[in-house]
Amino acid sequence: MSRHIGWLGIVRLGLVQTALGAIIVLTTSTLNRVMVVELALPAMIPGALVGIHHVVQLLRPRLGYGSDVGGRRTPWIIGGMAVLALGGFGAAVATALMESNVTLGVILGAIAFTAIGLGAGAAGTSLLVLLAKRVEPKRRGAAATTAWVMMIVGFIITAGIGGKLLDPFSLERLMLVSGVVSLLAFTLAVAAVWGVEGEHAAAIEEEQRPSFRTALAQVWDEPVARGFTLFVFISMLSYSLQDLILEPFAGAIFGLTPGQSTMLSGLQHGGVLCGMLLVGFLSGRFGTLRQWTIGGCLASALALLALASGGIVGAEWPLRANVFLLGAANGAFAVSAIGSMMNLAGAGRASREGVRMGLWGAAQAIAFAIGGFMGTVAADAARALLDSQIHAYAVVFAGEALLFIYSARLAARFIVAAEAGEADKTPTTGELLAQAANQG
Repeated sequence: MSRHIGWLGIVRLGLVQTALGAIIVLTTSTLNRVMVVELALPAMIPGALVGIHHVVQLLRPRLGYGSDVGGRRTPWIIGGMAVLALGGFGAAVATALMESNVTLGVILGAIAFTAIGLGAGAAGTSLLVLLAKRVEPKRRGAAATTAWVMMIVGFIITAGIGGKLLDPFSLERLMLVSGVVSLLAFTLAVAAVWGVEGEHAAAIEEEQRPSFRTALAQVWDEPVARGFTLFVFISMLSYSLQDLILEPFAGAIFGLTPGQSTMLSGLQHGGVLCGMLLVGFLSGRFGTLRQWTIGGCLASALALLALASGGIVGAEWPLRANVFLLGAANGAFAVSAIGSMMNLAGAGRASREGVRMGLWGAAQAIAFAIGGFMGTVAADAARALLDSQIHAYAVVFAGEALLFIYSARLAARFIVAAEAGEADKTPTTGELLAQAANQG
C-alpha cells in the first residue's frame, strides 16, 4: 500500500470534519439561542456551557498521547466521534430538561458539553495527525484547506436543513433533529475514515512506553515544538480578538444597522473562505506553507491597521472591502498555519505526533476561549481611558496588528522543518535547534 493518500483519501478524511462541524453547529449556535430566547434563561448559562467545551480542549495532548501509544488514529477518530455524537444529543436533551428543571438541565448540560469537548478533541487531534502522516508534504496546504472548508460545509448544511426541520419549533422536535444529526454525522465519519489509515501503524511496546508526563516533557523540550506552541497561541489569540468587537465597531463608528453589521460579518467569513481556497490552490505551486503563514500574518496586520485608520477617517472609508480583505488574510494565515502544523507534527522524537498536535490544539483552544472576551475588555478599557470610541477601537485594532506582526516573526523562526518535501526526513532536536537559530 502506498504510504501517501490521494485526493479521494483527503476528501474522505475531510468528511470527518463535515460530520464534526454538523454536530458542533447545533450545540454552539442553535442550543444557545433556544436557551436564551425560547427558555428565557440568562445568557451566561449557555456561555458557561460552551466554555466547558473549550476548557476540556486542554486535554488534547493527553488524547494525542493515547493515539501515539496505540499507534493507530482510526479508533480515536471513531471513538471521539461517538462521544461527540452522544454529547450533542445529550446537550439537546439537557436543553429540553431546562424547561421544567433548570438545575438538573444545567448539570446534564455540563456533562454533555464535557463529552462534546472530549469527543471533538480526540477526533480532531487524531484526524490532523492522520492527515499529517498520510498526505505528501506538497499537498498538505491543500489538505488543510479541504478539511476546513468541508467543516464549514457541515456548518452550512446543518444550519440550512436543520433549521427547516426545527420549524414549527418544539423541544421534542429539537431532540429529534439533534439525535438524527448526531447519528448521521457519526455514520458518515465512520464510513469516511474506515480503511484510510492502512495497516502500517504499530503500537509502542509497553516496556518502551513513556508516561504521559515524560512524553509531554520530551515534546516541550523540543525548541521548535515549544516555539510553535507560542506561535499558535499568539496568532490564534490575534485571530479571535476581533470576534466580538467588529460588529459593535461597525455600528458605533459607521452607523450600520444590526442587519447591516451581520451582513458585514458574513462578508468577513466569505473573505476567510476565499483566503483558505487561495492557499489550497496555490501553496503547492507558489511558495512554501511557511511563507504563506508569514504573509498571512503580515497581511492581517495591515488590514487591522487599515481598519484602525478607517475609524478615524469616517464614513468615506471602504469598510466592506477592508473587512473582506481582513477575512481573506485571516483565512490564508489560518489554513497555512494548520498545514505547517501538519508538517511539523513528525519533526522531532518519533511516536510523539499526537502529543505535539494535541499541544498545539490546546494552545489554539485556550486562545479562542479567551480571545473574544479579551477583545471586549480591551475595547472597554481603552474607551474608559481615552474617552473616545473611535480612538479606543483604533488602539485595540492596532494592538491586534502588533500581535500578528509578532506572530509572523515567530513563524519565521520556528516553521523550519518539513518544507519542500523534507517531511519524510525526521530531524533530530539538535538539527531543529540549529535551524531555528539560523532563522532567528
